[in-house]
Amino acid sequence: MKKNNILTLMDMKKRGEKISQMTCYDYSTARIFDEAGVNSILVGDSLGMTMQGYEDTLPVTMDEMIVYGRSVGRACKNAFVIVDMPFMSYQASIEQAVMNAGRIMKECSANAVKLEGGKSVCGQIAAMTSCGIPVCAHIGMTPQSVNSFGGFKVQGKGEADARRVLEDALAVEKAGAFMVVLECVPPKLAALITKKTQMITIGIGASAACDGQVLVYQDMMGMSGDFTPKFVKRFADIGEQMKNAVKEYDREVKEGNFPSEENTYPKSDCSDEFLDKLDSMY
Repeated sequence: MKKNNILTLMDMKKRGEKISQMTCYDYSTARIFDEAGVNSILVGDSLGMTMQGYEDTLPVTMDEMIVYGRSVGRACKNAFVIVDMPFMSYQASIEQAVMNAGRIMKECSANAVKLEGGKSVCGQIAAMTSCGIPVCAHIGMTPQSVNSFGGFKVQGKGEADARRVLEDALAVEKAGAFMVVLECVPPKLAALITKKTQMITIGIGASAACDGQVLVYQDMMGMSGDFTPKFVKRFADIGEQMKNAVKEYDREVKEGNFPSEENTYPKSDCSDEFLDKLDSMY
């Protein structure tokens, strides 16, 4: 299988082939996803919610992104790895943004970084790309701005807001982004952005009009509890299977059925007489 890179992904867009992307945060899971053939893996700051139990992504730090990102980076032989820049790791200054993006690329074996925002972060995008750091932008519903939006809400519904989202897309492309995540954007607007830009558009709640799709893997595998966003399809119920497996393990341990002889190492090289002697000595 050929390693996915910017050129192969751009060629897929040109040929009209859809691009698959999934979130992932650890080595073992990333290895499975990589072997399954997904084109790209995103180490999202969504880990703040899925892996750490926060209500939003804001508490996630750079050091945490590095730990999760390098675990995924070591696992991926074929998938294109993108690592999120967390809240306040790039907003304060262009210098801060470049230094933190450089850390991600060096320490995570990442292929690109992702940051949220449109026109407001174009300076950061331009500076990163001038240093040879590929950038994926993220517009529409940007989770790091959840407090400004008043919640996780669809963006671009009204005329003025649709114009804003489109202008953000054009701006980040001009700044140098090769890919953009469109989150919670109406289908016709997503289609327009996909048509108007040369960037790869990755949708999450933005319809099949995008060049590709991304989902949080815990959502699509039934591991996120009862709440499932409208844009998520459950492809498996791994959460329930895990729960049942743990219940069975718990039952067998408590009943003394595990471990059985087949799960036990062969007898010791020590004689029974020697073990009896140890028993009497201690």
